[in-house]
Amino acid sequence: MRWWKIVGLAGLAGVAATGVAIARAERRRRAYTPEEIRTRLHQRAEEAAGK
Repeated sequence: MRWWKIVGLAGLAGVAATGVAIARAERRRRAYTPEEIRTRLHQRAEEAAGK
């Protein structure tokens, strides 16, 4: 029975770590201004057209 407890705790830790990673990515994404997003999209479009 102890084995299942360890597996459960490891799973719970994994879910918590995933939530933290998602929250960080979301904060980073929201930190861009609309001008920065527009500039990055234009750069990506130019790179894609140039290849």
